[in-house]
Amino acid sequence: MTAPVRQARSVARLAAVQALYQMEVSSAGAETVIREFSEHRFDRDVEDMTLAAADEAFFADLVRGVVGHQGEVDAAVAKRLAQGWKLERIDATVRAILRAGAYELAHRDDVPTEVVIDEYVELAKSFFEGPEPGFVNGALDAVAQDVRS
Repeated sequence: MTAPVRQARSVARLAAVQALYQMEVSSAGAETVIREFSEHRFDRDVEDMTLAAADEAFFADLVRGVVGHQGEVDAAVAKRLAQGWKLERIDATVRAILRAGAYELAHRDDVPTEVVIDEYVELAKSFFEGPEPGFVNGALDAVAQDVRS
């Protein structure tokens, strides 16, 4: 995979996490949020800088996939949480990261396990300075053991 394609997927993953978070806090539907990102956020200049292009089809697949498989995705993540912890107790951004990562591990066989985990750990690092990136790493590694042979 070429560097521009990798970067476009990285941007798509960030946008998907933002979209999932937005959907949770606003109760907006997947298609509404996908359309908003497509029309108003992708390929826009921000403060005189053009943002890196996003793989919009990959973004839409992640958002639709998490929503369409939410029960399965949440169960895969919840199974690997410490005893007594519930998915609802986790920070909403971390929850969005875990959901997107778990969906990608379960349903995007075209993406290597290490790439999925590394990408979402890096996303966690961009949002958090504390233990969250390590938590994301451990949780997604455990989910990968369950959903990938």
